[in-house]
Amino acid sequence: MQQDKENNPIKRMAELLRQGATLTDLSCPVCASPLFRIKDGTLWCAKDEKKVIVVKEGEELPKQTAQPNSAYDKLEATLMAKITDIQGKIEKTEDVDELQKLTLALSELLNSVEKIKKMKA
Repeated sequence: MQQDKENNPIKRMAELLRQGATLTDLSCPVCASPLFRIKDGTLWCAKDEKKVIVVKEGEELPKQTAQPNSAYDKLEATLMAKITDIQGKIEKTEDVDELQKLTLALSELLNSVEKIKKMKA
């Protein structure tokens, strides 16, 4: 039953209301689901289970929001450079054991890049 609530956005929305959140007239820019204002003032998308920051046209993102993405961007760029390096090594190698090690490293790097992209979203 607990897992059913976690997989059902309507039940998560109802739970937010029971916990004192307020339904707003805003919708999530990603999924168009209604946004809730939780007790600390944060806007929350129950469907995506993410905090939402509203920025009016002409305003900049708050500093605390912009900085983490910058770190993620730098990390992603570093990992992409490593992926390019490994790609070059894969093209040149004839050794099966070396190829196996390189493809394993490549797979791990790609998984890390995917995680970073999810965190940035």
